[in-house]
Amino acid sequence: MRKISDIKGTFQLHNGVHMPYLGLGVYQADNDQEVINAIHWALETGYRHIDTASIYRNEEGVGKAIDSSAIPREDIFVVSKVWNDDQGYENTLQAFDDSLKRLQLEYLDLYLIHWPVAGKYVDTWKALEKLYKDKRIRAIGVSNFMQHHLEDLMEQTEMVPMVNQMEFHPYLVQQNLIDFCHQHKIQYEAWSPMMQGKIFELPILDNLAKKYKKTVAQIVLRWDLQKGVITIPKSVKKERIKSNADLFDFELSEEDMKHIDSLDKNERIGPDPNNFDF
Repeated sequence: MRKISDIKGTFQLHNGVHMPYLGLGVYQADNDQEVINAIHWALETGYRHIDTASIYRNEEGVGKAIDSSAIPREDIFVVSKVWNDDQGYENTLQAFDDSLKRLQLEYLDLYLIHWPVAGKYVDTWKALEKLYKDKRIRAIGVSNFMQHHLEDLMEQTEMVPMVNQMEFHPYLVQQNLIDFCHQHKIQYEAWSPMMQGKIFELPILDNLAKKYKKTVAQIVLRWDLQKGVITIPKSVKKERIKSNADLFDFELSEEDMKHIDSLDKNERIGPDPNNFDF
């Protein structure tokens, strides 16, 4: 297990870039004061990783929050994603420029392909490789790529993705995919770690919360980190943002880690990457 020390801790990607293992997701945050406040609260709490996407329609707000923060730009790990309609080589280059313009940034720390659009994701990846070689992105990766998507991509392109961001929670572990990514030094990352609120309905997590004197959310987020999975819980509430970061004064036992693993049902909350209506 990699060391989980504090909120500013990182996992090292296979190109040597250090990516903070806890971040703030801003999906569904309004592109105005709501997202600006959330990011300011997160940065004040110690978060150094912000995850957005062009489809979230809040890149402008994210850029304003970063610009108006006291934290230097180089200390904040900023992530965005290319949406399905913008995939393909030339379109992706343009989409990246558009994202940077909205964010008012000169580079991104990580850029992801949001979904594996059949017939397009290989050309999209080649555009990401170019942007990476041009030093406009510090790391490149994918989101929602199953093993066969990754194998197909790696057969036809030069670079192995540095990150794969997947739906990940106690009901959807996909240990085989985690193992495959680990084998190829692809960093696994979780979206929807709280199962869109459904984790609060699981009695076993209630019991663990009582045992460790923590919240159910903190138990699940700590489980993510101890699994070596980067996680980006989303919230626009100050207290929740702070609470989600209070993960570094306890450690789940190996037995309790396995207990949470055993809840796996291969059950998705979000779309299936193999059957998503692109």
